[in-house]
Amino acid sequence: MLEIERKFLVNSKDFKKQAFKQSKISQGFLNSDKMRTVRVRLTDEQGFLTIKGKSSASGTSRFEWEKEISTQEALDLLRLCEPGKILKTRYYVSVDKHTYEVDEFYGENEGLIIAEIELNSEDEHFTKPDWLGEEVTGQVKYYNAMLSRNSFTKW
Repeated sequence: MLEIERKFLVNSKDFKKQAFKQSKISQGFLNSDKMRTVRVRLTDEQGFLTIKGKSSASGTSRFEWEKEISTQEALDLLRLCEPGKILKTRYYVSVDKHTYEVDEFYGENEGLIIAEIELNSEDEHFTKPDWLGEEVTGQVKYYNAMLSRNSFTKW
């Protein structure tokens, strides 16, 4: 499956007032190679195993495969992950016909807030709310796999 998304920094916490849902997320990487990543995620009470391929030249699209796994499987796999876990709260915010997923990071990435929007095509139009800041699509340092190795607080 092809994932098409754009990423932005967030310039205020106004998105929290618009969120219709939020989830706590803990994730680690079994493999964080630039050609492919294998992620283990525990979201509230759901586990997921995700494989992502190399990003396109623009950083907007890449292959993504995801499978739901049990909470226990996710906990077991998280113990096998490379050093550097990602801890965040994800807020879901509807803006027109799209949903932004806004991640507020904790731990070693405290202070970083990134919004992502999934699109049907790379040139699809979408509304940018006032709290959306600089676009960072394709900037590898903002990928979760990179943040697990080179955290925001160390930049």
